[in-house]
Formats: sequence, structure tokens, C-alpha cells
Amino acid sequence: MEQKKIDRINELYKKSKAEGLTPEEAKEQKILRKEYMELIRVNLRSQLNNIDMEQKMEVLLILVRSMAKNI
Repeated sequence: MEQKKIDRINELYKKSKAEGLTPEEAKEQKILRKEYMELIRVNLRSQLNNIDMEQKMEVLLILVRSMAKNI
């Protein structure tokens, strides 16, 4: 997500606490937050998938090493 959009999310948050948002601003805030949360979900899924892959690789490496000792 562009820094410009993150800055706008923060601006809208601060404004909502200070004076409230217009209906248009509230709608914009909702759209930006939704986009931001989706990116977080995608990144988290990717990280979790990588962890699984790393764990699988570690198990495979252990198996290969143990097989090599028995040869």
C-alpha cells in the first residue's frame, strides 16, 4: 500500500476522534481500511505459508541426513 494511503488513513482516524467525519470521509475511511486489512491478510498468509515450507524443508533435511548415515 502506498504511504500516501496510509497517511490518509491516519488523517481520517485523527479527524474522526477530534471532530468527526463527513459521510463521504467515513466511506473513504471504510474503503481504505478494508484495502489495508486485505493486504495484511495476504502478507500474513504468505508468511505462514513460508513457515510451513521451511518446516517441511527442515524435516526433509533431517530425513536425508539420517538416510546418508545409514548408507
